[in-house]
Amino acid sequence: MATTSATVTPTGADLQGLAKRHLWMHFTRHGAYDEGDVPIIVRGEGPYVWDEHGNRYLDGLSALFCVNAGHGRTELGDAAARQVAELDFFTVWSYAHPRAIELSARIASLAPGDLNRVFFTSGGSEAVESAIKLARAYHQRTGNPRKTKFISREVAYHGTTLGALAATGISALRHEFEPLVPGGYQVPNTDSYRWPPDRDPLWAADQIEEKIIYEHPDTVAAVILEPLQNAGGCIPPQEGYFQRVREICDRHNVLLISDEVICAWGRLGYWFGCERYGYQPDIMTVAKALTSAYVPMGGLIASDRVAEPFMQGNESFAHGLTFAGHPVAAAVAMANLDVFEREDICGHVRRKEGELRDMLDSLRDIPIVGDVRGAGFFHAIELVKDQGTKEGFTDEESESLLRGYLSGELFRRGLICRADDRGDPVVQLAPTLVCDTEQFEEIENVLRPVLTEASKRVKK
Repeated sequence: MATTSATVTPTGADLQGLAKRHLWMHFTRHGAYDEGDVPIIVRGEGPYVWDEHGNRYLDGLSALFCVNAGHGRTELGDAAARQVAELDFFTVWSYAHPRAIELSARIASLAPGDLNRVFFTSGGSEAVESAIKLARAYHQRTGNPRKTKFISREVAYHGTTLGALAATGISALRHEFEPLVPGGYQVPNTDSYRWPPDRDPLWAADQIEEKIIYEHPDTVAAVILEPLQNAGGCIPPQEGYFQRVREICDRHNVLLISDEVICAWGRLGYWFGCERYGYQPDIMTVAKALTSAYVPMGGLIASDRVAEPFMQGNESFAHGLTFAGHPVAAAVAMANLDVFEREDICGHVRRKEGELRDMLDSLRDIPIVGDVRGAGFFHAIELVKDQGTKEGFTDEESESLLRGYLSGELFRRGLICRADDRGDPVVQLAPTLVCDTEQFEEIENVLRPVLTEASKRVKK
């Protein structure tokens, strides 16, 4: 039984004890806190957050790729308060309310091409789940009921609900929950760091067509891809990759889903990542920074062609989520998009991304730094034993390097980022989109000594 009450606000040691006893943190090894404190973040402002002890940290991960507009924007809270006073909640199951209508129209005006129908969800995994269901239902209604399979890429992360997990290409996240939703298949991703030098640059795109043909085009509903792949370390596409994929999907009547849960809303310097790489999806998923995560919200944006079969007669898309299109979330999203337009956040990212990249490239003189890749304010540093041979680490070495040293030391020095080994070991950076030269220098002042020490440890 919990021991706190609504009239008592726990602090300090009480918070630590309650966190360890009652809070089940996500993707967390709770045993790691048997002897140490749980990091408790209590305040945020701009690109920074503070813990319960008053220590300041540069939020170099935007609180998991979410808080693109920066922390502490009271105008977003004010928008939420105004909306609560007007209409706290009403469902969009057979009803509408002004904020959902206004936000759907605004998103459609920003989205490329004929992506005009917005189906709201509560978050990213639900958006991907909804997109997979929509792709299957679309083919059912257009005379192709056997088209149920979906293709994604190895090491790609698309979410944790069972349908989204079937699209996620990370075996460590999948195996204990199997059997998953049937129909998910993976193909190689675009990480060319260790490709043979004579490989066709569009080899990874052609692997998608080979998989479609192998499974038979009559059975494949959709291909789901991130513009810039998150897991594995900010893996960019080759020039022409998405244009080839678009041709392949058109040739085989397969829908192209652009998973933009991370890449939308300025992360790559554009409203949507597909704009950066010049392709037109049939369905796009969004979440996270739609509200800069001040409240949860997600959704999918469907083309008129995909939506059309559901808009006739007695037809409907038999899918829904209670809190989708929540009026408070929609009001916050509208205020968030106002901030983006007023401050030209996307333009700021495009103007400053070269400076961020140059800083990260300057770290290549550290022997452990193998590759630097990414776009916009979304980059990763791949770590290697040997720059010349590109030799990687064993699982045990990676565990010792990332969790035994890097994660804790980066945080201790005031930088929140991600040391990740869901592919080869990387340090991943996705700072809030309000960051500038001052913050880039802070990042370098932490990364350089920590990576230098890590390199020495590897050589021992």
